[in-house]
Amino acid sequence: MTIKAALELVKLTKKYGTVTAVDAIDLKIPAGSYCCLLGPSGCGKTSTLRMIAGHESATSGDIIVGPKNVTDLPPAQRSTAMMFQSYALFPHLSVIDNVAFALKMKGVAKAERHAEAGKLLELVDMQAYSARLPGQLSGGQQQRVALARALITSPQILLLDEPLSALDPFLRLRMRAELKKLQRELGISFIHVTHGQDEAMALADIVVLMNSGRIEQQGSPREIFNHPRTAFTAKFIGGHNVIAIGNETFAVRDDRLNLRRPGEAVNGPSIAGTVSEIEYQGTYIRVAIAADDGTDISAQLTESQFDATNYAVGEHVLASWDPAQASPLKTSSSVAIPPSDKAA
Repeated sequence: MTIKAALELVKLTKKYGTVTAVDAIDLKIPAGSYCCLLGPSGCGKTSTLRMIAGHESATSGDIIVGPKNVTDLPPAQRSTAMMFQSYALFPHLSVIDNVAFALKMKGVAKAERHAEAGKLLELVDMQAYSARLPGQLSGGQQQRVALARALITSPQILLLDEPLSALDPFLRLRMRAELKKLQRELGISFIHVTHGQDEAMALADIVVLMNSGRIEQQGSPREIFNHPRTAFTAKFIGGHNVIAIGNETFAVRDDRLNLRRPGEAVNGPSIAGTVSEIEYQGTYIRVAIAADDGTDISAQLTESQFDATNYAVGEHVLASWDPAQASPLKTSSSVAIPPSDKAA
């Protein structure tokens, strides 16, 4: 039976020459958690994952798995396993031999290693493909084989480097559900790197949002979405407007922004602007507004709300909100705001 282990990073730092990729981060991940390291390209999330795995050396700081400091240990002695973004399957080996490869390197007899590999292939529903070569599998099937291979050493922590990025959107949704189910069944920690906030929100118990080598905010998906602490978090997670009035800056969710025409009664603070775009999104209508102060904001209306008002592009509106539903924002650890393709 696999023993659960917590992970702790203490002032973990990675420098490449004069560039600091990871800047003295502190992080505790309880045993048995699904944690997503989230952030834009270059924020330090993959360097952090590779240091945990032992594929990159830490410039300074400590990596502790359970009671054991593994900072200077080789990958095989860290009680972790890594599933690479490319899956990195051996093209000349069958599925079962790919899964069993680590046990072969340990000198485990063929019958025993195939038996263990067979159990894991059954776990990921790939037992019927054990004799095939990787080139004869779909992307989703290759991912399952890569997962089984990563699990063959009974790791305490499984590390996943953007495991869904190579899949089409439909398969991505299916596989993220399977990943969460597998993590629950195994009961070990999964640490999953992604730049997709929807993916992190759907999978994680703990979201760790990184920005310029530091941890911008961490917490449960609901906590981070409902209570962003910085403009970076509000912008990257999405679904929020960052509004500045006087010396105060705060976030207001799109679905909590109320629109009125000039002259109509407004409850709470408001800003004026012009409707710049209207997008039908199926379950809601997104109304984009170019505010008079030069900022861009948006409101999310139900179909019935939109049909009752029928706003048009070019129309002047007032956007208001309940102050009790606004989240005050503090200065970000970096002034950089994530790009608009953050959900790619």
